[in-house]
Amino acid sequence: MVSRVIPVAPFDLVIFGGTGDLARRKILPGLFARFSSGQMPEEARIIGAARSDLDDAGYRKMIGGALKEFTPEACKDAELVTAFLNRLHYVKVDATGTEGWDKLKSLVRPDAINAFYFSVAPSLFGALAERLHLNEIANAHARIVVEKPFGRDLESARALNATLAEHFAEHQIYRIDHYLGKETVQNLMAVRFANVLFEPLWNAQYIDHVQITVAETVGVGGRGAYYDKSGAMRDMVQNHLMQLLCLIAMEPPSQFESDSVRDEKLKVIRALQPVSDEEIVRGQYQPSGNQAGYVEESGNPDSLTESFIALKVHVSNWRWADTPFYLRTGKMLKARASEIAVVFKETPHAIFGQKSADHPNILRIRLQPNEGMTLGVTIKEPGPGGMRLMDVPLDMAFADTLKGEEDVPDAYERLIMDVIRGDQTLFMRGDEVEAAWKWTDPIIEGWTKRADRPKPYDIGSTGPEDAAVLMYREGRRWRDIQP
Repeated sequence: MVSRVIPVAPFDLVIFGGTGDLARRKILPGLFARFSSGQMPEEARIIGAARSDLDDAGYRKMIGGALKEFTPEACKDAELVTAFLNRLHYVKVDATGTEGWDKLKSLVRPDAINAFYFSVAPSLFGALAERLHLNEIANAHARIVVEKPFGRDLESARALNATLAEHFAEHQIYRIDHYLGKETVQNLMAVRFANVLFEPLWNAQYIDHVQITVAETVGVGGRGAYYDKSGAMRDMVQNHLMQLLCLIAMEPPSQFESDSVRDEKLKVIRALQPVSDEEIVRGQYQPSGNQAGYVEESGNPDSLTESFIALKVHVSNWRWADTPFYLRTGKMLKARASEIAVVFKETPHAIFGQKSADHPNILRIRLQPNEGMTLGVTIKEPGPGGMRLMDVPLDMAFADTLKGEEDVPDAYERLIMDVIRGDQTLFMRGDEVEAAWKWTDPIIEGWTKRADRPKPYDIGSTGPEDAAVLMYREGRRWRDIQP
């Protein structure tokens, strides 16, 4: 299948932190993929800006090496790689000083779309925004891209939003969450709102519960110091899992337009009930064999930070009354997997008795790996011997349907091009961020005041046993974590 792409208008994309890990691993490879697909116009330019003492040639060599390291298959066409690297420029810039800003201004064209990617620590967002305006580099049509964390609580989120608002209007600010750029996440909206099959059933009358799981097999590693001040709740639930919950639970927007979609997401966040202590399980992975535990990796022997969390969440509205949402995420688990499982209720009258209850219909939405959707349907098991039921999947694996994973753009590819187009649909709005922290803060404050110690769990497991109890006591169970 050949990708159908629409070239965007000429642009200058400035990547602050252009020599950093994110730029080399995700941003530049994503841009190269869009260039390879013919989506990048001839006049487009990418400008790396950082503290390193490099020139254009040195930067192109660095990024060339990054492309070979992180996208080796895509680099087989040497001429294509060279053509892309020739689009790259570099400026040595002092984010908090004066060095490099005049040169940057001379490179950024006022008659092209201007986008500025803040791939730096949030503490530098304000300084960069201020200098872009002091040096008259950013105009009223410029766009800025900021990475999480969007604050670490409600107070800091409000302060960050206020800082950005001093120099940029809300329609110019793109708060990027790569989960929303995944093909499956967007197909979730298409499945819900473009098919009469699902939307009439998408409510408490037919759905028993929803599970959202983001499981990782890696530990905190070199991020131990940062992670110990964050934890799974701040690092994953407040943003990634919250956004997935919103897309599952939101009402149909009046149109597929950025503010209409984000208005409905905001309503979901504001409808979330407070979570009681009994509906939260926090965990921390323990040493196993030659593998260090969380405490050892974080460097904090007294750490009370969770590397795993599971919550039972309720949305207070008519659509979802008494239908719980179970969220869980953790590190050092048995498999790397991200999925949403929508578990439907039993049929109103079970003519097959208990056999029907053992085979609920489940819509499994896989975000990683192997993006796709599977709907479990119950049929009769072939052969004689009476009515024996079995589950069969209606599988919608995108890699198979699209004849190759190369046709499914990476999340960063899609989101960066959305910035250039001026489409904010898949980006978080400032009031969304603040509403999410307003719900999250009391939960964190509760266990902090109690000095609750996370439950230990084994590396390679599914998390603490208490997380299973969270489901078992209501006659439910977590789906197995599978790659």
